Amino acid sequence: MPVRNEAGHIRRSLDAVLAQDYPADCLEIIVADGLSTDGTRAMLDAYQAQHGNFKVIDNPGQIVPTGLNAALRQAQGEIIVRVDGHCLIAPDYVRRCVDHLVRDVVEGVGGPIETIGATSLARTIAAAMSTPFGVGDSAFRTRRTDNPLVDTIPFPAYTRAIIRRAGLYDEELIRNQDDEYNYRLRELGARLMLASDVRSEYYSRATVKALWRQYFQYGFWKVRVLQKHPRQMRRRQFVPPLFVAGLLGLSLLTLAAPGASAGLAVVAGAYALANIGASIWTAARQGWPHLGRLPVVYAILHVSYGLGFLAGLIKFANRWRDKTGRVPAFEESHA
Repeated sequence: MPVRNEAGHIRRSLDAVLAQDYPADCLEIIVADGLSTDGTRAMLDAYQAQHGNFKVIDNPGQIVPTGLNAALRQAQGEIIVRVDGHCLIAPDYVRRCVDHLVRDVVEGVGGPIETIGATSLARTIAAAMSTPFGVGDSAFRTRRTDNPLVDTIPFPAYTRAIIRRAGLYDEELIRNQDDEYNYRLRELGARLMLASDVRSEYYSRATVKALWRQYFQYGFWKVRVLQKHPRQMRRRQFVPPLFVAGLLGLSLLTLAAPGASAGLAVVAGAYALANIGASIWTAARQGWPHLGRLPVVYAILHVSYGLGFLAGLIKFANRWRDKTGRVPAFEESHA
C-alpha cells in the first residue's frame, strides 16, 4: 500500500486489510509512506506496534510508483496484492484473489470498484465516475458481472513470477502507472481477469479542485503512456482531448472568421445536451439530489482530462522516440 497524507481515510483502509479472512500467518502488510505531513505516519507506526505482520517503510520519492517499488522489494509472498489508502477491500478480497490466480490460471486479478463519497459532492462525483458517460467503457468502474479478461485491473493481485519477468513500476509516471504496467504484463502474455466476486470500494475526491487536479494529471501522463505503448490506448481516451481541442480551435477561429461561431455553438450545444441527458439518466438511478451537480462534475471529468492531455502533448512533444521510462529491475529481498 503506497500512501501519502491519507489521515482522513487510512484507518478505514488499514482496518479492511487487517480484517481479511485469509490466514494471518500467511499474510504480510507493507505500507510505503511518502513522507506524510498530516499525521498519517503516526497512525501507521501505531498499527505497526500492534501487528506483527505489519511493516512501514519510507518512500522518499513520495509518488505511487516509487512507493510500490519500495514495497515490492520488501515483499516475500508468492502472490502480491496492491491496494491504496483511498480504498476499502472486502473481507474476502485476498482469499478470492488467491483462489482465482490458482484455479483460473491467470497472472493477475482484480475486481469491479464501487466508487463512494463521504460528502454530498463526493457522492455526486462517485455517481459520475461509475457511468459510461463519465469514464467511457472502463470495465472496472462500470462492469458488475462475469469474469472477463481485460486490459487493466484495479487494486490487482499478481503472481510473483510475472512481476519477476516484467520488472517494477515505471517511476517516471506520477499517474497512469497501473495502465502502463498492465500493458507490459500483457505484452509478456499475462492474462488479467476482472473477477465479479473480488469487491472493493473507493473513496472519490471530495472537492471540485481535487477532482480537476486528478483528471488533469490522468490526461497529462496518458501522453507518456501513449508515447511508450501506442497500442495500449483506447478510443475513449482520445474523446476528451479531441472535444477540448475542437472547442479551443473553433473559439480561436471565430476571431478571424465570425461565421465559425455557428460551428462552436453546434459543438458546445451538442455536448450540453448530451451532458444534461446523461445527468438526468444518472440522477434517476442514483438519486435526484445529484441532478444539480452532475453537469458540472461531468464537465470537469471531460475538460480537465482533455486539457491535461493537450498539455502533455506540448510538454512531451520531443519525447516520441523516448520509450524507455524509468523501470528498475526487480531485485528481490531475502530478509
